[in-house]
Amino acid sequence: MGAPATDKVRNVVLVGHGGSGKTSLAEAMLHLAGVTHRLGSVDDEHSNLDFDPEEIRRKNSISLALAPVVHKGVKINIIDTPGYADFLGDAIAGMAAAEMALFVVDAVAGPQVQTERLWRLAGQMGIARSVLINRMDKENADFDAVMAALDAKFGHRVGAVQIPMGAEADFHGVIDVIRMKAYMHEGDSEEVTAIPEEFKAVAESAREKLTELVAEADDALMEKYLIDGERLTQEELETLLDKAIYQGIFIPVFVASATALHGVEDLLDEIVSFFPQPTAHGPIATTDGGEREVSIEESASAFVFKTVSDPYIGRLNYVKVVSGEITPNSEMINSRTGKKERIGRVYKVVGKEATDVESIPAGDIAVLPKLGDVVTGDTLSADGSVTYAPLPLPEPLYPVAIQAKTKADEDKLGTALNKLVEEEPTLHLLRDEETHQTVLSGLGDVQIDVALAHLRDRNHVEAETIDIRIPYRETIRKSASAQGRHKKQTGGSGQFGDCSLRLEPNPGKGYEFVDEIVGGKIPRQFIPAVDKGIQDTLVQGVLAGYPVVDVKAAVFDGSYHSVDSSEIAFKTAARIAFRAAAEKADMVLLEPIATLEIEVPDEHAGAVMGDISSMRGRILGMDSPEAGIQTIKAQVPYAEVVHYSPHLRSITSGTGTYTISVDEYAEVPFDMAKKVIEQARAEKESS
Repeated sequence: MGAPATDKVRNVVLVGHGGSGKTSLAEAMLHLAGVTHRLGSVDDEHSNLDFDPEEIRRKNSISLALAPVVHKGVKINIIDTPGYADFLGDAIAGMAAAEMALFVVDAVAGPQVQTERLWRLAGQMGIARSVLINRMDKENADFDAVMAALDAKFGHRVGAVQIPMGAEADFHGVIDVIRMKAYMHEGDSEEVTAIPEEFKAVAESAREKLTELVAEADDALMEKYLIDGERLTQEELETLLDKAIYQGIFIPVFVASATALHGVEDLLDEIVSFFPQPTAHGPIATTDGGEREVSIEESASAFVFKTVSDPYIGRLNYVKVVSGEITPNSEMINSRTGKKERIGRVYKVVGKEATDVESIPAGDIAVLPKLGDVVTGDTLSADGSVTYAPLPLPEPLYPVAIQAKTKADEDKLGTALNKLVEEEPTLHLLRDEETHQTVLSGLGDVQIDVALAHLRDRNHVEAETIDIRIPYRETIRKSASAQGRHKKQTGGSGQFGDCSLRLEPNPGKGYEFVDEIVGGKIPRQFIPAVDKGIQDTLVQGVLAGYPVVDVKAAVFDGSYHSVDSSEIAFKTAARIAFRAAAEKADMVLLEPIATLEIEVPDEHAGAVMGDISSMRGRILGMDSPEAGIQTIKAQVPYAEVVHYSPHLRSITSGTGTYTISVDEYAEVPFDMAKKVIEQARAEKESS
């Protein structure tokens, strides 16, 4: 089959809570479509999509994977995504490339935390939503309970288009509510029959809800149905169903057992018939306020939604083609860099297996290998004039300090880390010049663990994490004066500098230097050296080696030697004087104070506020941006919340999110300050 027309493409992203069976569903689709000869299995460690060594070891997805299949002449790009919070970035990337999010929900557990979070994100991103209740053959599977939970969490627009016949070991078929037929499963075979008598009432009820909601997609038909009391014809229902789905008027619910292959082919049929094609959501917004139609007629453009490094092929860029057509041996311009990129080859990828294709048209998904400086979020276009909106990725709020285990690894660590963050935009890297640490920030501890594993396995670099150094500050609380005298005679020219300093608190105004010398007690040319000596000491600290802030220093007296005085002598004298005065000026330790805005469901607000209080924090206020949600604003010492992400996840069952900023400093309580100072001095002595 050649490149499909845009209307013969469906882009479907599988999302939901971890462990709901998304990868198993994608594997079942691949197998039934004849792409794979045997059914891939995560549990048996021969999955086509979870092929990374860390995915095999953990038995869950940590990165999105593509599984394109052709069913009834339509190409379906299945995008399998991770279901755990630490890998939320890949779920968002997958949703950005799709028109339909299929939420896979466990038939026992129902919609879980990550399902709810992704549901809101899908709505914000403007893509259609559908649900598959998976694992209907699992012990304690309960279709009615899951449907009730879906209705409670996501509203009345969620409705069944399929109903299971039986449950647990007795799950033996699916009722098609759209066509009012039954599909009986026996092993790998399927038989179409009339709906058994015992299921007719529930099927009619589901059909009534389906019809009522779908009618809203057309004013005339809604009037016919609601006012005139006429039933929609089968043709009218099917004609309106896809429109109702992509407009969010109706959210269809399917049922299946992916591992038993029951209901999966029926799902593929409905994807072809009713899921939106790439043009369904209209034009794609650009960063300049414009937009571009999903059309083969426009010049070529695409956005990069995922970048990975293959150990054999090199860097691979996953792209969604928005307009025109991408072909091998063509050129495109990266709007971020302004550089031309030669498209040497175009791949269709199934998991890690790549196959060359001749072209990829608007609406389709492809993988472009071996491009230059192209990373996730970039836009490629024929003339470089188009830039699509960036992915709405979460801010990485879990920082760790990272260091190489050996000297040999140290030489390679920087390059390896840079490659890592180029591939994964929810990892951020910085060199903190104040604490002299390399800091890697992610969405949580699991993502950091995976990053370390990738450093080891892909780049052969052994690294480890160490505690983040909190950027404390030092300051004074009262005024004090002291003399600093530096005299050294070494046989030839000596060194002589003498100055007296007065230190005063300067809250909120930083460092200020005042020259009060009169009568030439210190020659003019040495005054800047005094200032420089003080600034050197400010950086080095006095109490525990942390920078000294908010101090006014005045040089008011001194003396010099006509031969032995020099700039270096007065710098040294100033350092001596500053330290001596600071020790008399009631020095204290300051700690950074974080401002948090925490968003949680109502039922967790009390636990979060109590937790804030236990961390020496204070509540600044509360707001309710929407029903059932509370936003709590609080201030907490940064040392208490530097790793708040997994902690908040734990106390809110994964439902809490937050933002953090560090805007001010406050005095550290005496007992805590004593420990910090003692630890800092011990580290200095041992280094």
